Amino acid sequence: MNRYLTIITSLIIFANFVQAQDNKLSGTAIGSSPSVDYNTSTPSTTVNTPNYAFDGNTTTFYASFDRSNTWVGMDFGTACRITKIAYSPRISQPGRTTLAIFEGANNIDFSDAIPIYIVPIAATEGIMTYADIHCSRGFRYVRYISPNDARCNIAELAFYGYQGQGDDSMLPQLTAIPTISIHTENCIDITSKEEYLYGTATLVYNDGSAIWQDSLRIRGRGNASWEFPKKPYRIKLNNKAHLAGLPANAKDWTLINNYGDKTLMRNLLANDISKRLNMPYTPAGIPVDLVLNGEYKGCYQFCDQIEVDKKRVDVDKMAVTDIDGENLKGGYLVEIDAYANEGTSWFNSSRGNPVTIKYPKDDEIVWAQRNYIETYFNEMENILYSGYYKDENTGYRSRLDLDTFLKHFIVGELSGNTDTYWSVYMYKYRSDDHFYVGPIWDFDLAFDNDSRTYPVNNLSDYIYATNGSCAGYMRSFVNQILSDTKALDRLSDIWSIARKNNYLSADSLIELMDRYAEEMDASQTLNFIRWPILNTYVHLNPRVYGSYQGELNNVKNYLRNRFTWLDNKIGLKEVTEIDEEPTSQQECIVYTERNTIIVKDASEKRIIIYSVDGKILYSNESADAEIINVPTPNNDLYIINIDGISQKIFVK
Repeated sequence: MNRYLTIITSLIIFANFVQAQDNKLSGTAIGSSPSVDYNTSTPSTTVNTPNYAFDGNTTTFYASFDRSNTWVGMDFGTACRITKIAYSPRISQPGRTTLAIFEGANNIDFSDAIPIYIVPIAATEGIMTYADIHCSRGFRYVRYISPNDARCNIAELAFYGYQGQGDDSMLPQLTAIPTISIHTENCIDITSKEEYLYGTATLVYNDGSAIWQDSLRIRGRGNASWEFPKKPYRIKLNNKAHLAGLPANAKDWTLINNYGDKTLMRNLLANDISKRLNMPYTPAGIPVDLVLNGEYKGCYQFCDQIEVDKKRVDVDKMAVTDIDGENLKGGYLVEIDAYANEGTSWFNSSRGNPVTIKYPKDDEIVWAQRNYIETYFNEMENILYSGYYKDENTGYRSRLDLDTFLKHFIVGELSGNTDTYWSVYMYKYRSDDHFYVGPIWDFDLAFDNDSRTYPVNNLSDYIYATNGSCAGYMRSFVNQILSDTKALDRLSDIWSIARKNNYLSADSLIELMDRYAEEMDASQTLNFIRWPILNTYVHLNPRVYGSYQGELNNVKNYLRNRFTWLDNKIGLKEVTEIDEEPTSQQECIVYTERNTIIVKDASEKRIIIYSVDGKILYSNESADAEIINVPTPNNDLYIINIDGISQKIFVK
């Protein structure tokens, strides 16, 4: 008897809990601006007010006087966990709900707001459309933010749930990729690449199980990309952070807009090639959905800012007192840059190449440091063009690291990047005489996405040597290096090793594209609703494919043909072992039983594990645990890549 009573009591409690979750919440209607009286086109306090959005009548509506940055919502008076929302558009204006954002907050100014839902398509007139909200945090304030230029026209809103502060164990992402939401003070629009605006930001990631929030500053960035309607941004956090598990603990980050790249993944794909080639540093990045001042801006790439820092360009830090002796020799970061003359700290090299000094920064560098790096760069170039430039001890290889140059070259040529030598980063350590080439950057026009070079595989020579864009005299710079037979021989070595042992192949990259496409599917759909350009020529697009899948297929076909082209051009050698020097990374790995790999201090490392046929078995930007379980391969051989360095391992 007691057993049945317990069951009945539990069912009643559960039913009451479910009913509580479906309770319609009440409160005070709030809005962002005066309402508008459409009859007089003047502000009003009596017509089309926020209360109209909660009067239960789908024939009335809220309408703001301002056309953009407007919202309407409710103050519950206390924190409530929202389990469901409902909305109905203004009659005859259903399209004005498309991509509207719902936000929850506990600050009255919504500075701590996080998006909890996006309206994916135009809502149906005259009825309520319902959506479940999976969010464990309670909010006192919730609002519906209209797309811009729509006067926030909404007929009805309703919110369901129950009182409670909740927690942050489960938070909503707009799609399967992380959501970053940024609010500038007073919703001021970002119109400058020089002046930062203050604001706050929230990043929800790991399928909603993790959240980061902080204040920041934000401004525009980019050159040609800044002219697009979908803008790129640079952000500076108030506090350093490991965002979304990315390796660097830093303040400076970028949001790349990928406007002309309709796959939304060309930069990510190029970065993966760089990692597979074991470049010392590859910019880390992930796809994200960006919401700026309550407006959905699209699918972006959130990534490193190229700068001197740990887990980025990790050269020696300079002080203003480092003006002589060994201290003056580094570290430095420069960029051979076609736009160098638009900056402050730059010079024209003795061979006519425009060079920006990126580090030390232009407001920190002193004359002795500027003079040293300019002189040293000129010496490197002069040696390259000297009569003894091929000499192993005194020639260009004594000042330029050949392997990073060639790997950078391969990334550019494999991706078919028109602008590989339009912008080239180089850096120098204090205790090293060499300039190292990298990191790679900017691949929006790569993978057959540039009308000036399309189709890349029909070119008679390397892309840099034919139609590629080169800053200053960089084409001559590259030609001079490739006129050295030892450089060509080493190029063939690196390419052959990558093809044989590091599993750089068309199939593996296409598999990577498919995984990105699956992850980004909902995001790309929203992106191309926000920016309907799939049937439009944008920037230098050589062709219009009319669909997201068509854009992906173009890159896949390009890759299949490009590998064959480069195999023939560079030349493949027979290699049986990984021809890389042993690294201290080997000391990090302990092998236990089959399919288990232990990586010491894994939380500080980016780890990728490949099977012998090139499939990625495990990948994590920052592993949370030291023990990694991977599927059974065809045999005991794996390739593990830790922070960009690969090695062969056997698991017994």
